[in-house]
Amino acid sequence: MFQIDPRLAGDTLEVAPLTLCQLLLLNDHRYDWLVLVPRRESVTEVLDLSPQDQAQLWREVTLVARVLRNAHPDCKLNIGALGNVVRQLHLHVLLRQEGDPAWPGPVWGHSPREPYAAEAGHAAAERWRVRLEQESQA
Repeated sequence: MFQIDPRLAGDTLEVAPLTLCQLLLLNDHRYDWLVLVPRRESVTEVLDLSPQDQAQLWREVTLVARVLRNAHPDCKLNIGALGNVVRQLHLHVLLRQEGDPAWPGPVWGHSPREPYAAEAGHAAAERWRVRLEQESQA
């Protein structure tokens, strides 16, 4: 049975289910940072997915990237799948801008997360859900 890794679940807020993935918001108010987790059991690498799921994963990454880019067209888009701490396959899609706390280096491991206040986090997740829905209908 599929479950999101406890560490990943503890660091994120739910945004929306997609066809293959669960879309999450990294709980760090400093970045526009979304995470896609394929809802497949015991998957640690993209290669562990079927060819059909691999194609669907990239469609969903592209959709999420468009949503982020449309919200902030002047930012740099970063996409990554590291898995060194959380082995469960998950892809990070985030926006970077000059002057963000980790710029120009990588955000991974730069500094501890700075979580949203509870209501602000839920509001941010809802904003991304609505933008995702709008982009899906476009």
